[in-house]
Amino acid sequence: MFRVQVDDLSGEPTRDLIALHLAGMHSASPPGTVFALDLSGLQVPEVTVWSVWRNENIAGIGALKMLGEGHAELKSMRTHPDFLRQGVAAHLLEHIIGEAKRRGVSRLSLETGSGGPFEPALALYRKRGFIEGDAFSDYVPSAFNQFLHLDL
Repeated sequence: MFRVQVDDLSGEPTRDLIALHLAGMHSASPPGTVFALDLSGLQVPEVTVWSVWRNENIAGIGALKMLGEGHAELKSMRTHPDFLRQGVAAHLLEHIIGEAKRRGVSRLSLETGSGGPFEPALALYRKRGFIEGDAFSDYVPSAFNQFLHLDL
């Protein structure tokens, strides 16, 4: 069973998973196309980070960034390599969607890349009902990035 909790980003397991996430995004993306938040970007008031745990082991992280006017962005979704294909991301995604609804969000969006490393996440988002759409917030479309949206 997985346990989801708000994370204050002070623990080493969470910080290590954030570092792994950033390294993975940079290794799988062309220069200038990574918009993943670093630790300081995740520590702003409009962002809430959750971590997923199995016993004492971190299994994943994810965040919700409030954009205003009923709009929020899904950020920093990453499953720990030891927990891949065990339902961590789907469990966390449902938790974040539920929290977004509780906060009155009517549209949840995300930005991600293209290509092999991004396909498992894209499949999860599409299965949950996210559809491709226009850029949002301050994002500028490119041949690499793509934008998905879920009306809540």
